[in-house]
Amino acid sequence: MPATPTTPPPALRPYLTARHELLWNEADAFAAEHVAPRAVRMEAAPGQVERKVADLMAARGWFAVTIPPAFGGLGVGHVAKTVLIHRIACVSAAAATILQATLIPVGALLHFATLEQKFRWLPGVVDGSLLLSIAVTEPSAGGHIGGIETTAERAGNDWVITGNKVRIGNSHLAGAHLVIARTAEAGVRTSHALTAFMVESDRPGLSIADHRPGLGLHGFAAGRLDLDHVRVPTENVVGEIGQGLSVAQSSSILYGRPNLAAVSLGIHEAVAATTTSYLKARPRYRGALSDLPVLRDRVGDMEARLRAARILAYQSVHLLDQGLSCDAELINAKYLGHQWAMQSVQDSMELHGAQALDREYVLQRLWRDIQHTYPPAGTGEVQRIRLADAAFDEDHIQWSERLAAEAAWAQPDPTAA
Repeated sequence: MPATPTTPPPALRPYLTARHELLWNEADAFAAEHVAPRAVRMEAAPGQVERKVADLMAARGWFAVTIPPAFGGLGVGHVAKTVLIHRIACVSAAAATILQATLIPVGALLHFATLEQKFRWLPGVVDGSLLLSIAVTEPSAGGHIGGIETTAERAGNDWVITGNKVRIGNSHLAGAHLVIARTAEAGVRTSHALTAFMVESDRPGLSIADHRPGLGLHGFAAGRLDLDHVRVPTENVVGEIGQGLSVAQSSSILYGRPNLAAVSLGIHEAVAATTTSYLKARPRYRGALSDLPVLRDRVGDMEARLRAARILAYQSVHLLDQGLSCDAELINAKYLGHQWAMQSVQDSMELHGAQALDREYVLQRLWRDIQHTYPPAGTGEVQRIRLADAAFDEDHIQWSERLAAEAAWAQPDPTAA
């Protein structure tokens, strides 16, 4: 695959600090040395779950990019998180998705866990010994949180969880899963009916189905969890009883959507680089395909989409790092980031002609991978409904603003021990 630029574009300078730029270069070097060779093997063996890349990213502390230093993390924020996911996705969307999938439940713990729970779970994420997943989606409900059928019932000082979760990112790598389950009787409003639980992967009654590769993201596991009367202690409840909807929704908006925008952006850049490289190298008449105005028109449209997607992705997380209200911007970055990348991939397939039909050609992987950034954290229809809420001034909960304010006082005093 042609290399993408290793220097951040000038248009991103307002959002990047010197530390961000160093991280950008570090991620590019890591992707070239460690991810690119494995990307080929991941495609050749889609039935295998990639573990080594996860270990290498953990060794660099990247799963702790948003975890505050008081817990041992890097604590460099959402722009830094986007840099890592984006730059790795330029080389392998599957590798980038391994990273982003753990960062979602990490965010939930940061915002909703007690101090004791944070010190219990986050150090393992920091040293790489514990990857996490968030388990919301179900076979019948899909991403409809109100349709969750997994139940959790009190049994003394424990909770007993029964149900099934599907398409759970990092299902086969995670040592613990943040499971959203129903804790109220039928008829209770969804906003008070669900609760979040940390469930260790070795709990009796929890089983993980064999890995089945998807259309794309080969090497990434998004599998099924079956919970058959899994018993967890009360200390594993994250947030308050009945607060599960808030845990799931805020995690999706503040982490899931911008993370997927970054994955889409990385794929988009790889598509643009692959396309221009091919057109410049392909002879036609006395020049190259890149000389033909009709093709340059298509590439110009692709470049316009890419530049706009890049700004949306970084501007939205910059606002999030500043503690400003930006839920709609995060939603829009995910929605348009996917849509524009999808259009560019389709254009690239057509511009390549029969070359795009070669099974070994990188473009096929990019086309398959971009399909995976549409359903998670809400389909395009869901995003448009949320944007309509903003247009009608009906998006009353601003998670970006509320949780940024809460995080300011929720961090521990490092001098108090």
